[in-house]
Amino acid sequence: MALQREEMRMVRWLCGIKLQDRVPNNELRERPGLDDIILVLQQNRLRWYGHVLRKEDNDWVKKCMEYEVEGARLRRRPKKTWERDCGKRLSST
Repeated sequence: MALQREEMRMVRWLCGIKLQDRVPNNELRERPGLDDIILVLQQNRLRWYGHVLRKEDNDWVKKCMEYEVEGARLRRRPKKTWERDCGKRLSST
């Protein structure tokens, strides 16, 4: 994935290691004590989702999450929603 590739490029730059040195990614992440960028993004997304769930029912943010768009949807895969995405993550952990 492009995000992980860019993350590792920055970690290599931070540690002062060239790609030609052939140091494994796991070892590079352990040196500065960094977590995988995908894991960090998932944790932040779940934290925000929990924050919104604790809001009052009349709050505009919570209303936006529960809003159903009227009309026919396009002939493609349905858009990813917060509830589907975070619900999937919560059930898998």
